[in-house]
Amino acid sequence: MLPAFGLSLLFSIALCVHAVRTNQQMFWLMIILMLQPIGGIVYVVAVLLPSITGSTTARRAVQGARETLDPGREYREAATANADSPTVHNQMRLAKAAAGMGRHDEAERLYAQAASGIHADDPVLLLGRATALIELGRHGEGLAVLETLGHDEDKGRSPQAALALGRAYEGLGRTAEADSAYQWAAGRMPGLEGLGRYAAFLARTGRAPEAREAVVEMDRRIASANPQFRKEGRQWRDLAARALG
Repeated sequence: MLPAFGLSLLFSIALCVHAVRTNQQMFWLMIILMLQPIGGIVYVVAVLLPSITGSTTARRAVQGARETLDPGREYREAATANADSPTVHNQMRLAKAAAGMGRHDEAERLYAQAASGIHADDPVLLLGRATALIELGRHGEGLAVLETLGHDEDKGRSPQAALALGRAYEGLGRTAEADSAYQWAAGRMPGLEGLGRYAAFLARTGRAPEAREAVVEMDRRIASANPQFRKEGRQWRDLAARALG
């Protein structure tokens, strides 16, 4: 038992040294030392291996682990960056982080500040602000922002913008227009958010059979997807299922 304990301790110390030298968050030290050897294995999988491979999948795994262990980290780092240098990029980053934490008032304000001057017509900023307004229940204002994108796909009318448009129309009781926008977005968006929101809309507007068909289709896609996609996909599948009751 003693040799095994010694090896585990050396392993943990080596990982702590790596964490300090690479400026990792200090909570990793607690995880490595307090949860030996499992904590060290988690660190290797979430931080060390991705830093070596540099793959997109690995980076996503790191991001997911960090968000789980410290959900406010991105917001804090974005806030610090914006305070040090309030550029459009940093305002956008902070707005996105604020929206991810449900702070839609702050996100709307930041997007509005960033979308000025030469960036007044930036489709990413406009969509971000419109989405925040919709989350706040200010559907008319959100629609007005979305309409500035026009109807040209090359100028910002993306599937994501169409989805936001459907939500704004629904909030204003313009059901036929909402249906058209939701349907267009659902057929073009990657992932299952578009289909999930459309299915929920169908359920809310008395078209339960169509909504159930959409849920069945989502179940089929989730079953054949990789584990990372399944987690996100279930979120939108469950949204539709709740609307069905």
